[in-house]
Amino acid sequence: MMKYFNKMKASTKSPPYVSFSEIIWSWIGAFLGIIPLAYLNYNLFTKSDLEFIIGSFGASAVLLYGAIRSPLAQPRNLIGGHIVSALIGVASYKLFANQLWLAAPLAVATAIAVMHATKTLHPPGGATALIAVIGSNKIHALGFLYAIIPVGLGALIMLVVALFVNNIPEKRKYPEFWF
Repeated sequence: MMKYFNKMKASTKSPPYVSFSEIIWSWIGAFLGIIPLAYLNYNLFTKSDLEFIIGSFGASAVLLYGAIRSPLAQPRNLIGGHIVSALIGVASYKLFANQLWLAAPLAVATAIAVMHATKTLHPPGGATALIAVIGSNKIHALGFLYAIIPVGLGALIMLVVALFVNNIPEKRKYPEFWF
């Protein structure tokens, strides 16, 4: 039993602080990455059945602009992870709409497994799958279109911003890999 609990002891030190420049560029990237999504959502799509911004994009912004070297922040993971997870989330909702207590964990767990299998692991994808299940009536009304708008197109917009912003400073380079 002690062996099990000993596994919970930390084995490394806390990561070092990042430079002020890195903090500023992360802020600029996150701001510029979310603003087009928010603008489209609140100015163009408010009177439609479409949504253009979902909560999981906030978590993607942390990775795309704050942890740009992470394998989880790379284009394949961002786009693939979100789209795969969206499709799984919608399917889970459609199959178990009357049993959300089952649809929610099924969507998240299956999304993680499929992201692993497809080498597209992107932690915000778990939230994207969950949002497809627990989201508003507007989200549910989208059905599988949810995987395209807002998920696919929103992730693509954030990727384009990341490509521009993350390569402005000399010490930053993005992406580390495409596929």
